[in-house]
Amino acid sequence: MKFFFAGVISCFIGCTAFNIIHSPIRSPSSCRTRLYSMSEDDAAKEAEKMKKKADELREQIRVMEEQIGPARSNNNDLYIPKSDEEDEVVEGRSLKKKRILVVGANGRLGSMVTRYLLRSHPEVEEVLAAVHYVGEATSRGYGRLSYEVGAEDGVGNIGAAWSEEREATFTFSDEMKAYNLDKLRVVEVELLDPEQCRTVLDGVDSVIWCATDFEGNRPRAIAALNVAFLFRAVASPTKGRVEIEGLQNVLGALKQNKQDRQRVNRMTATDPVDISQSSSSLDGENDPVSFVLVSAAPEALGNFETPFGEFNGLKRQGESMLREDFPSLTHTVLQFGKFDDNFVEESLDINFDFEVHSEDEKVELMKRRINRRDAARAAVDALTNDELVDKTIQVWTASRG
Repeated sequence: MKFFFAGVISCFIGCTAFNIIHSPIRSPSSCRTRLYSMSEDDAAKEAEKMKKKADELREQIRVMEEQIGPARSNNNDLYIPKSDEEDEVVEGRSLKKKRILVVGANGRLGSMVTRYLLRSHPEVEEVLAAVHYVGEATSRGYGRLSYEVGAEDGVGNIGAAWSEEREATFTFSDEMKAYNLDKLRVVEVELLDPEQCRTVLDGVDSVIWCATDFEGNRPRAIAALNVAFLFRAVASPTKGRVEIEGLQNVLGALKQNKQDRQRVNRMTATDPVDISQSSSSLDGENDPVSFVLVSAAPEALGNFETPFGEFNGLKRQGESMLREDFPSLTHTVLQFGKFDDNFVEESLDINFDFEVHSEDEKVELMKRRINRRDAARAAVDALTNDELVDKTIQVWTASRG
């Protein structure tokens, strides 16, 4: 009954206001023959009066509905009320409306980074999870990632963007909404292919690098028996290595895309202040860190030999390349202690060590451990931590002898 009265009153208000506002304004000649015609000023005043009356009637309807029963529900399922967060002023580095790429998202740490990023930062525009074999629901594809982000809980699944159907999909039940799977896009990328890297990095604001290659710790070219890459690997030992060539391809693509975006901003800026700010660096003061490099502390895994060099040497070479060859990109290098998910609890306080240690401290440094879930938390938090910008830090949570 209340909806009937409300509808009748609303119809009356709308029709009356329409007739008043849209009534024709007569010319002087017509005014002489039809004395009841209004002048333009009178019509405007009358319209304003009716508008005020309509607002009063709407308020009366609202009060009446509250007295009769609960408020009417919004029947438009597509309508999403504007949240208060949209009006908040962002202070400091923020991930709001940013696109974050996680490289190596199919790995144990990379999948945990993706999970933590989705659940702790729902304000992101998109999380791109880069995997090697997107068509395989295995640990080498996106099987581990799918399990870790919770896509298999309840009723839910994720489909990769570059799968056989060539489109990204996600479905989930209501209890899975907090997982924010609608922000996730799984993409396949061969890190040794510069063109693929440039495509994946298009529009990306920040990268968390979790990729490494432990397949016999040999160059991917030889492991895959790819003849073309084999000759490149023989000519240059760093070729075919994810830690060097793959890292360089991703850094180059990120830098180029940011420069292109900056160039567009500079061309469209009208305020001299905006122009000067856009030309000073590739990142604004509120932008997240461009590149978080997940690495290993020198004593974490030992400096074992590989067919093409020492493990620590390759890690340090990648870190040096990031610092020296790409100075325009803000970065953070996290040298984690040894991963230990069995004997080190998660959710411990994270320790940061900025110092360079001597050989005499090696024994104590080798005791540093960290649970992978805490490592994932540290990697994501580094995107917005000003104290870690352009720093190389050893990270751990516990010591185990």
